Amino acid sequence: MSHLANYLEQTDSGWEWQLPEQFNIGEACVDRHVKEGNGEKPAFILEDANRGTFTMSYQQLSERTSAFANLLNNLRFNLGERVLIRLPNSLEYPTAFFGSLKYGAVAVPTSTLLSAEEVAYLANDSGATAIVTDKKMWPQLAEALAQCKQLKMVLLTGEGSIHDLPKSGDLQILDFDTEVGCQKVEFESRQTRSIDPAYLVYTSGTTGYPKGVLHAHRALIGRLPASEYWFDFKEDDRILHSGKFNWTYVLGSALMDPLFHGKTVVVYEGPNDATTWPKLIAKHQCTIFIGVPTIYRQIIQKTEYSAAEVPSLRHCMSAGEHLSDEMLLAWRERFNQDVYEAIGMSELSYYISQHKEKDIRPGAAGFPQPGHNVTLLGEDNQPVTAKEEGMICIPLDDPGLFLEYWRLPEETAKAKVDGYFRTGDYARYDDDGYIWFVGRKDDIINTFGYRVSPHEVERVMKTHPAVADCVALGEEIGKDKVLVSICVILQPDANASEDELLSFGASHLAKYKAPKKVHFMEDYPRTKNGKVLRKQLIASLKVGTE
Repeated sequence: MSHLANYLEQTDSGWEWQLPEQFNIGEACVDRHVKEGNGEKPAFILEDANRGTFTMSYQQLSERTSAFANLLNNLRFNLGERVLIRLPNSLEYPTAFFGSLKYGAVAVPTSTLLSAEEVAYLANDSGATAIVTDKKMWPQLAEALAQCKQLKMVLLTGEGSIHDLPKSGDLQILDFDTEVGCQKVEFESRQTRSIDPAYLVYTSGTTGYPKGVLHAHRALIGRLPASEYWFDFKEDDRILHSGKFNWTYVLGSALMDPLFHGKTVVVYEGPNDATTWPKLIAKHQCTIFIGVPTIYRQIIQKTEYSAAEVPSLRHCMSAGEHLSDEMLLAWRERFNQDVYEAIGMSELSYYISQHKEKDIRPGAAGFPQPGHNVTLLGEDNQPVTAKEEGMICIPLDDPGLFLEYWRLPEETAKAKVDGYFRTGDYARYDDDGYIWFVGRKDDIINTFGYRVSPHEVERVMKTHPAVADCVALGEEIGKDKVLVSICVILQPDANASEDELLSFGASHLAKYKAPKKVHFMEDYPRTKNGKVLRKQLIASLKVGTE
């Protein structure tokens, strides 16, 4: 409870946050450990399928992040300017992320799965003045990013010469490794306030465009309860996560949280299958494994691995979607381990979880973590009683809560009402205090751990010249298997095959957002006002496949 006790204490009236006026995530996760004499401890072990294995100590990470901060200073970056990061899992990722925060800039993590058009949209919307990306990715991005007026420079990592790569308008293109290697390795982290902006993540928006979620440096403090009540950290933990750093889930649980506690993170980049993760756990003696239910299911169904092959593993965690009771029981039987789930969101990260002090009740989400004063409000804005459904609402003084929706004041005001952030998620308590998650009452598609806005898919697919109208849905094709599917009405006299539309989607959307099935229709079930009845449409698809 050491770190938690510094910021959250229990009083007669409950848990109360004790926020410092000044706090910097880069300092807290990196430099602090060097100052405390733990600089030689490994911070990262990178397992790259193509390049090999690399280790970076806290001392080396401190020097690299300081060099990056000095680079931003020499490039005359202003405080609060945005640095867009589009990198694979790599040692350069924490260098750019923590280096930006140490300097006082705002990091903008983005997925490598996004199309060039999507990256350009995020660059424009965030107002990023620099992008850090890989040389192999640059040829696909150069043309689209040339149209981003506020973007001034590109820092490229990886092998090869920048002189062999395409130009992009007036953008200044610099070699990341060369430039960072020329800088001083001492930099005193900016004395940012805990409420100052630190990083900007993007989530599926209801308008068809991604929505920026701005977090302050205090967000790391807001996640401290998860470190105690979900992670179950021990002295020499090594944490392996199956995801990519750009996702909010991974950004916290595999980057900021472990490093704040001085742990070692094992990072993988490259092709993977169900055997990848047990092999890495065994090779690097990982003690904690974090994944999504799809990964746990694949390991159970497609491998013969068991507890005997991964003796170091002592704690397993999952989020992103619900792990079925069947998979939980199968994992217990094979690995002699429970899988502890958590619920979170881009605006708050994880705030409800299972933990070792209480038995896992199959189907239940667990308990609110101390400090996160979760309230379930009914339609009358009053707290509901046990077994009644209510919207999950979070008090606005929770330090883990986001600052604002980026440049969307009306959206922010709509979500923050009467002292609460209204999550849009619904749940109920049982008589023993367990929370049972009901889900959202909107149309967000949850596919293999990814949250996809149907409006975003529809907006893109409607640009195809043969498409008159399009409705995107989550189509269940098996137990815990949901695909993005589209119901399409074609233009009069137009022709387009399923393969053509799927190919169009794949070239204009991130892989996880792109539709996997097409249903051609004459019309949709609608209300009298013309609104598409999505639930009825989904039900009709199920009937059609039976």
